Amino acid sequence: MARTWKCSGLRWSADGPVLEWEGGRRTALTWGKRVAFGVEEGGVRTCVGARGHVCPLGAVVPGRSTGVRCEECARLDRAHSVAADTAADDPRPYRVYLAWFGPGMVKVGITAVERGSVRLLEQGAVCFSWLGSGPLMAARRTEELLRAALRVPDRIPYADKRAVRAVLRDTEAERAAELAELHAKAVALTGWPESLDRAPFRPVDHVRVFGLAGVPTAAGEVIELVAGGTASGELVAAAGPDLHLSTGSVGGSAGGSGVVVLDTRLLAGWGLVPGAGRGFDLPVRALKRAGEGAGAQDGLF
Repeated sequence: MARTWKCSGLRWSADGPVLEWEGGRRTALTWGKRVAFGVEEGGVRTCVGARGHVCPLGAVVPGRSTGVRCEECARLDRAHSVAADTAADDPRPYRVYLAWFGPGMVKVGITAVERGSVRLLEQGAVCFSWLGSGPLMAARRTEELLRAALRVPDRIPYADKRAVRAVLRDTEAERAAELAELHAKAVALTGWPESLDRAPFRPVDHVRVFGLAGVPTAAGEVIELVAGGTASGELVAAAGPDLHLSTGSVGGSAGGSGVVVLDTRLLAGWGLVPGAGRGFDLPVRALKRAGEGAGAQDGLF
Protein backbone atom coordinates (compact mmCIF):
# COMPACT_ATOMS: atom_id res chain seq x y z
CA MET A 1 0.00 0.00 0.00
CA ALA A 2 1.41 3.42 -0.97
CA ARG A 3 2.33 5.79 1.81
CA THR A 4 -0.14 8.60 2.45
CA TRP A 5 1.20 12.14 2.62
CA LYS A 6 -0.35 15.21 4.28
CA CYS A 7 0.49 18.60 2.82
CA SER A 8 0.96 21.43 5.31
CA GLY A 9 1.24 24.19 2.71
CA LEU A 10 3.26 26.01 0.09
CA ARG A 11 6.07 28.18 1.45
CA TRP A 12 8.31 30.67 -0.31
CA SER A 13 12.05 30.93 0.24
CA ALA A 14 14.89 32.79 -1.45
CA ASP A 15 15.25 29.78 -3.75
CA GLY A 16 11.59 29.66 -4.79
CA PRO A 17 8.43 27.77 -3.81
CA VAL A 18 8.58 24.76 -1.49
CA LEU A 19 5.81 22.33 -0.54
CA GLU A 20 5.90 21.31 3.11
CA TRP A 21 4.57 18.03 4.50
CA GLU A 22 3.55 16.83 7.94
CA GLY A 23 6.63 15.37 9.56
CA GLY A 24 8.91 18.13 8.28
CA ARG A 25 9.69 16.93 4.76
CA ARG A 26 10.03 19.64 2.09
CA THR A 27 9.75 19.42 -1.70
CA ALA A 28 11.46 22.18 -3.68
CA LEU A 29 9.49 23.14 -6.80
CA THR A 30 11.36 24.18 -9.93
CA TRP A 31 10.10 25.13 -13.39
CA GLY A 32 9.59 22.05 -15.53
CA LYS A 33 9.17 19.74 -12.54
CA ARG A 34 6.32 17.26 -12.89
CA VAL A 35 3.83 17.55 -10.05
CA ALA A 36 1.79 14.35 -9.80
CA PHE A 37 -0.36 12.95 -7.02
CA GLY A 38 -3.51 11.04 -6.28
CA VAL A 39 -6.11 11.60 -3.58
CA GLU A 40 -6.62 8.69 -1.22
CA GLU A 41 -9.48 6.40 -2.25
CA GLY A 42 -12.42 6.66 0.14
CA GLY A 43 -10.74 9.51 2.02
CA VAL A 44 -12.32 12.66 3.43
CA ARG A 45 -10.86 16.08 4.06
CA THR A 46 -10.35 16.76 7.74
CA CYS A 47 -9.59 19.86 9.80
CA VAL A 48 -5.86 20.55 10.21
CA GLY A 49 -6.22 21.86 13.77
CA ALA A 50 -4.73 25.09 15.09
CA ARG A 51 -1.44 26.33 16.51
CA GLY A 52 0.18 22.92 16.54
CA HIS A 53 -2.80 21.14 18.08
CA VAL A 54 -4.76 18.36 16.38
CA CYS A 55 -8.46 19.08 15.87
CA PRO A 56 -10.15 17.40 18.86
CA LEU A 57 -13.24 16.65 16.77
CA GLY A 58 -11.47 15.30 13.70
CA ALA A 59 -14.00 17.44 11.87
CA VAL A 60 -14.66 17.03 8.15
CA VAL A 61 -14.24 20.28 6.19
CA PRO A 62 -15.57 21.25 2.73
CA GLY A 63 -13.42 20.36 -0.26
CA ARG A 64 -13.70 23.86 -1.76
CA SER A 65 -12.65 25.71 1.39
CA THR A 66 -9.18 27.28 1.53
CA GLY A 67 -9.43 27.74 5.31
CA VAL A 68 -9.06 24.00 6.10
CA ARG A 69 -10.26 24.43 9.69
CA CYS A 70 -13.50 23.75 11.48
CA GLU A 71 -15.22 26.65 13.21
CA GLU A 72 -13.66 25.98 16.62
CA CYS A 73 -10.09 25.57 15.33
CA ALA A 74 -10.44 28.65 13.11
CA ARG A 75 -11.45 30.68 16.16
CA LEU A 76 -8.43 29.40 18.11
CA ASP A 77 -6.07 30.10 15.20
CA ARG A 78 -7.20 33.73 14.97
CA ALA A 79 -7.18 34.33 18.74
CA HIS A 80 -3.66 35.82 18.59
CA SER A 81 -3.53 36.81 14.94
CA VAL A 82 -1.99 40.05 13.69
CA ALA A 83 -4.15 39.76 10.58
CA ALA A 84 -7.24 39.65 12.77
CA ASP A 85 -5.99 42.66 14.73
CA THR A 86 -5.97 40.71 18.02
CA ALA A 87 -2.23 40.99 18.82
CA ALA A 88 -1.86 44.68 19.62
CA ASP A 89 0.96 44.02 22.12
CA ASP A 90 3.32 42.45 19.56
CA PRO A 91 6.70 44.18 20.25
CA ARG A 92 8.24 43.41 16.84
CA PRO A 93 8.75 46.20 14.28
CA TYR A 94 6.48 46.10 11.23
CA ARG A 95 6.57 47.40 7.68
CA VAL A 96 3.74 48.92 5.68
CA TYR A 97 3.75 48.05 1.99
CA LEU A 98 1.91 48.73 -1.27
CA ALA A 99 1.46 45.67 -3.50
CA TRP A 100 0.45 45.58 -7.19
CA PHE A 101 -1.19 42.47 -8.67
CA GLY A 102 -2.21 43.76 -12.08
CA PRO A 103 -3.79 46.76 -13.81
CA GLY A 104 -5.94 48.69 -11.35
CA MET A 105 -5.27 46.25 -8.56
CA VAL A 106 -3.22 47.62 -5.62
CA LYS A 107 -3.52 46.88 -1.91
CA VAL A 108 -1.95 48.10 1.32
CA GLY A 109 -0.77 45.75 4.06
CA ILE A 110 1.68 45.19 6.89
CA THR A 111 4.24 42.49 7.67
CA ALA A 112 6.82 41.91 10.39
CA VAL A 113 10.25 43.32 9.47
CA GLU A 114 11.88 39.99 10.34
CA ARG A 115 9.91 38.26 7.55
CA GLY A 116 11.44 40.38 4.81
CA SER A 117 9.45 40.15 1.56
CA VAL A 118 8.10 36.61 2.17
CA ARG A 119 4.60 37.92 2.87
CA LEU A 120 4.51 39.55 -0.58
CA LEU A 121 5.56 36.29 -2.25
CA GLU A 122 2.89 34.42 -0.29
CA GLN A 123 0.22 36.83 -1.52
CA GLY A 124 1.34 36.63 -5.14
CA ALA A 125 2.29 40.31 -5.37
CA VAL A 126 3.65 40.97 -8.86
CA CYS A 127 5.33 44.18 -7.73
CA PHE A 128 5.61 45.98 -4.38
CA SER A 129 7.30 48.81 -2.49
CA TRP A 130 7.71 49.54 1.20
CA LEU A 131 5.97 52.61 2.60
CA GLY A 132 7.48 52.74 6.07
CA SER A 133 8.35 50.85 9.24
CA GLY A 134 7.66 51.17 12.95
CA PRO A 135 5.68 49.65 15.86
CA LEU A 136 2.70 47.44 15.07
CA MET A 137 0.00 49.94 16.03
CA ALA A 138 1.70 52.74 14.06
CA ALA A 139 1.79 50.44 11.03
CA ARG A 140 -1.89 49.63 11.59
CA ARG A 141 -2.83 53.32 11.77
CA THR A 142 -0.93 54.02 8.55
CA GLU A 143 -2.73 51.15 6.84
CA GLU A 144 -6.07 52.57 7.99
CA LEU A 145 -5.05 56.06 6.85
CA LEU A 146 -4.49 54.83 3.28
CA ARG A 147 -7.75 52.90 3.25
CA ALA A 148 -9.71 55.94 4.40
CA ALA A 149 -7.93 58.72 2.50
CA LEU A 150 -7.00 56.96 -0.74
CA ARG A 151 -9.55 54.14 -0.71
CA VAL A 152 -6.82 51.51 -1.05
CA PRO A 153 -8.11 48.05 -0.03
CA ASP A 154 -6.25 45.75 2.35
CA ARG A 155 -7.58 42.57 0.71
CA ILE A 156 -7.88 41.36 -2.89
CA PRO A 157 -9.56 38.02 -3.72
CA TYR A 158 -7.30 35.38 -5.25
CA ALA A 159 -9.77 34.90 -8.11
CA ASP A 160 -9.13 38.52 -9.11
CA LYS A 161 -5.35 38.09 -8.82
CA ARG A 162 -5.45 35.06 -11.13
CA ALA A 163 -7.64 36.87 -13.63
CA VAL A 164 -5.11 39.64 -14.30
CA ARG A 165 -1.95 37.52 -14.60
CA ALA A 166 -2.63 37.15 -18.32
CA VAL A 167 -2.67 40.93 -18.87
CA LEU A 168 0.39 42.10 -16.92
CA ARG A 169 2.40 45.07 -18.20
CA ASP A 170 5.41 44.14 -20.35
CA THR A 171 8.20 45.92 -18.45
CA GLU A 172 9.13 46.42 -14.81
CA ALA A 173 8.76 50.18 -15.21
CA GLU A 174 5.21 49.79 -16.55
CA ARG A 175 4.30 47.37 -13.77
CA ALA A 176 5.62 49.82 -11.16
CA ALA A 177 3.86 52.91 -12.58
CA GLU A 178 0.64 52.60 -10.57
CA LEU A 179 2.61 51.90 -7.41
CA ALA A 180 4.79 54.98 -7.95
CA GLU A 181 1.75 57.23 -8.29
CA LEU A 182 0.04 55.79 -5.22
CA HIS A 183 3.24 55.86 -3.15
CA ALA A 184 3.65 59.58 -3.89
CA LYS A 185 0.06 60.27 -2.83
CA ALA A 186 0.50 58.21 0.34
CA VAL A 187 3.65 59.94 1.60
CA ALA A 188 2.03 63.34 0.93
CA LEU A 189 -0.84 62.59 3.31
CA THR A 190 -1.02 64.30 6.68
CA GLY A 191 -1.77 62.27 9.79
CA TRP A 192 1.05 59.71 9.59
CA PRO A 193 2.04 58.34 13.02
CA GLU A 194 5.24 60.03 14.24
CA SER A 195 6.73 56.65 15.22
CA LEU A 196 6.56 55.33 11.64
CA ASP A 197 9.64 55.97 9.48
CA ARG A 198 8.71 56.58 5.85
CA ALA A 199 10.53 54.64 3.14
CA PRO A 200 11.45 55.88 -0.37
CA PHE A 201 9.84 54.35 -3.44
CA ARG A 202 11.91 51.32 -4.43
CA PRO A 203 9.81 48.84 -6.41
CA VAL A 204 10.57 45.11 -6.30
CA ASP A 205 9.31 43.03 -9.24
CA HIS A 206 8.40 39.33 -8.90
CA VAL A 207 7.53 38.37 -12.49
CA ARG A 208 10.74 36.40 -12.96
CA VAL A 209 10.58 34.94 -9.46
CA PHE A 210 7.07 33.63 -10.21
CA GLY A 211 8.00 32.44 -13.72
CA LEU A 212 5.20 34.53 -15.24
CA ALA A 213 7.20 36.01 -18.13
CA GLY A 214 5.92 34.38 -21.32
CA VAL A 215 3.96 31.72 -19.45
CA PRO A 216 0.88 30.38 -21.34
CA THR A 217 -2.38 31.88 -20.18
CA ALA A 218 -4.11 29.57 -17.72
CA ALA A 219 -7.43 28.28 -19.02
CA GLY A 220 -8.89 26.79 -15.85
CA GLU A 221 -8.57 26.40 -12.09
CA VAL A 222 -9.10 23.41 -9.83
CA ILE A 223 -12.28 23.76 -7.81
CA GLU A 224 -11.55 21.08 -5.21
CA LEU A 225 -9.89 17.72 -4.64
CA VAL A 226 -12.02 14.57 -4.56
CA ALA A 227 -11.36 11.11 -3.16
CA GLY A 228 -9.74 8.93 -5.81
CA GLY A 229 -8.91 11.89 -8.04
CA THR A 230 -5.56 12.31 -9.78
CA ALA A 231 -3.49 15.26 -10.97
CA SER A 232 -0.36 15.51 -13.07
CA GLY A 233 1.27 18.45 -14.79
CA GLU A 234 4.51 20.27 -15.52
CA LEU A 235 5.11 23.31 -13.32
CA VAL A 236 5.38 26.38 -15.54
CA ALA A 237 4.81 29.14 -12.96
CA ALA A 238 3.81 29.75 -9.35
CA ALA A 239 2.49 32.82 -7.55
CA GLY A 240 1.33 33.01 -3.95
CA PRO A 241 -0.30 29.64 -3.15
CA ASP A 242 -1.00 28.90 -6.84
CA LEU A 243 0.80 26.40 -9.05
CA HIS A 244 0.37 26.82 -12.82
CA LEU A 245 0.50 23.31 -14.28
CA SER A 246 0.70 22.41 -17.96
CA THR A 247 -1.50 19.32 -18.24
CA GLY A 248 -1.85 18.97 -22.02
CA SER A 249 -5.63 18.74 -21.79
CA VAL A 250 -8.06 18.31 -18.95
CA GLY A 251 -11.06 16.42 -20.21
CA GLY A 252 -12.17 19.46 -22.17
CA SER A 253 -13.30 21.19 -18.98
CA ALA A 254 -10.52 23.78 -19.03
CA GLY A 255 -10.03 23.99 -22.78
CA GLY A 256 -7.53 26.36 -24.34
CA SER A 257 -3.89 26.09 -23.32
CA GLY A 258 -4.19 23.10 -21.02
CA VAL A 259 -2.58 25.16 -18.23
CA VAL A 260 -4.51 24.79 -14.98
CA VAL A 261 -4.08 26.72 -11.72
CA LEU A 262 -3.98 24.60 -8.57
CA ASP A 263 -4.41 26.53 -5.31
CA THR A 264 -2.23 24.47 -2.95
CA ARG A 265 -4.41 25.45 0.01
CA LEU A 266 -6.90 22.91 -1.38
CA LEU A 267 -4.38 20.10 -0.72
CA ALA A 268 -4.36 20.49 3.06
CA GLY A 269 -6.51 18.05 5.02
CA TRP A 270 -6.42 15.32 2.36
CA GLY A 271 -4.42 12.10 2.34
CA LEU A 272 -2.33 12.18 -0.84
CA VAL A 273 -0.51 9.32 -2.56
CA PRO A 274 2.17 9.26 -5.29
CA GLY A 275 0.87 9.84 -8.80
CA ALA A 276 1.15 6.74 -10.97
CA GLY A 277 0.54 8.35 -14.36
CA ARG A 278 -0.11 11.57 -16.22
CA GLY A 279 -3.86 11.81 -15.85
CA PHE A 280 -5.80 14.80 -14.53
CA ASP A 281 -9.38 14.31 -13.46
CA LEU A 282 -9.92 16.82 -10.65
CA PRO A 283 -12.90 19.17 -11.10
CA VAL A 284 -11.84 22.25 -13.10
CA ARG A 285 -13.73 25.39 -14.08
CA ALA A 286 -12.89 28.10 -16.59
CA LEU A 287 -10.65 30.77 -15.11
CA LYS A 288 -12.18 34.16 -14.46
CA ARG A 289 -10.90 36.76 -16.92
CA ALA A 290 -9.84 40.32 -16.19
CA GLY A 291 -12.87 42.58 -16.27
CA GLU A 292 -15.36 39.81 -15.49
CA GLY A 293 -17.39 39.72 -12.30
CA ALA A 294 -15.79 38.18 -9.51
CA GLY A 295 6.26 1.37 -2.33
CA ALA A 296 9.40 2.85 -1.00
CA GLN A 297 9.40 6.40 -2.08
CA ASP A 298 11.41 9.35 -0.80
CA GLY A 299 8.70 11.84 -1.65
CA LEU A 300 5.31 12.34 -3.15
CA PHE A 301 6.62 14.10 -6.29
